[in-house]
Amino acid sequence: MRAVAAGLTDVGLQREHNEDSFVVADQHDLFVVADGMGGHKAGDVASKMATETMVDFFDTVASEDVTWPFSFDPSLSEEENRLLTGVRLANRQIVEFGNQSVEHQGMGTTIVAALFSPARRRLYVCHVGDSRAYRIRGDKIEQITRDHSLVNDYLSAMPDMTEEQMSELPKNVITRALGMQEQVAVDSGVFDAEIGDVYLICSDGLSGMIDDEELRTLSTASKDLDADCRRLINVANAHGGEDNVTALLIRIEESNQEGYRATLPDGVTS
Repeated sequence: MRAVAAGLTDVGLQREHNEDSFVVADQHDLFVVADGMGGHKAGDVASKMATETMVDFFDTVASEDVTWPFSFDPSLSEEENRLLTGVRLANRQIVEFGNQSVEHQGMGTTIVAALFSPARRRLYVCHVGDSRAYRIRGDKIEQITRDHSLVNDYLSAMPDMTEEQMSELPKNVITRALGMQEQVAVDSGVFDAEIGDVYLICSDGLSGMIDDEELRTLSTASKDLDADCRRLINVANAHGGEDNVTALLIRIEESNQEGYRATLPDGVTS
């Protein structure tokens, strides 16, 4: 069993610059999407810092002698600890950089990161904010992350809210992001992987423009992950392209299949 992946990001139709970043680090089976915020270019800096910090940390801990920046949680697997620590380290780097630069004060980013373990046949997912991860298995799609948004927080506290009450809440307000505070609460999940599973991780510029059923259809339209990512982005733009849009697809397949070259953002190697 192995994971193959491809990703693509696009500025969309209504933004001047792209504050999304993504990385496919197939040497670690690590896949990350980040959606930056915080004013002109600051969001771009935050999202890129998040993805680069994750990869740098995984490169560093490839050596068994390294000291981790946060304590190891013995109740979690090594994979979960590695993923959570990478996200927390990214948060710390973003906070420290923002505090040192007037131009970048208040910058932040969402993040969703996935780590595949061929040995355990599992996918580990961590996220902060409203960037999402979905699992597509057969003809079903399931959102496997929970948006850290004002709407969701209200629904958790008041599950019987009416549609009218929900309509009065401001949309697209997130309640967690990297860079907001020195300590960040990170949600995580562990998912058994099966041959044929497809996982989509994306910014809200994609999930906000395409409904779940269409996401499922577009994510599995062909065996060409690059083409499917492009198809997802084209449809998001056709629906208005209101935000930067990033799509990253991960497919679980038998390890004896032919190799696959993932699409990477500029300056990132795998």
